[in-house]
Amino acid sequence: MEEERFNFEKLNVYQKALDYIDFVYKLTEKFPKEEQFGLTSNFRRAAQSIALNIGEGSGGTKAEFKNFIRTARRSVRECIVSTTIARRRKYINLDEEKESRIKCSELSKMLSGLFKSVF
Repeated sequence: MEEERFNFEKLNVYQKALDYIDFVYKLTEKFPKEEQFGLTSNFRRAAQSIALNIGEGSGGTKAEFKNFIRTARRSVRECIVSTTIARRRKYINLDEEKESRIKCSELSKMLSGLFKSVF
């Protein structure tokens, strides 16, 4: 018996957002303890917000969904800022920063495509 899935769970951008959450959790595991309630928490919440807004927005009207997609794109930008701060504080290396930026760029483009596809 196949498990029931919501339509948004079939979206590639949603699956990529879940992958990015996993990436951010792994990245932030090595952040200093004093960042637990600061950058670590903010970075994780911003990453989660991308997927959460896709899921939440998909259950409403097309106009509502577009607003949630806009919020998800803002969360991607928040992840870019978190990435930059982490690199400047030397919590992540150059390769990790680059990987995060590539993933964020891909998510941003996919969200823009989803936005355009919602009539």
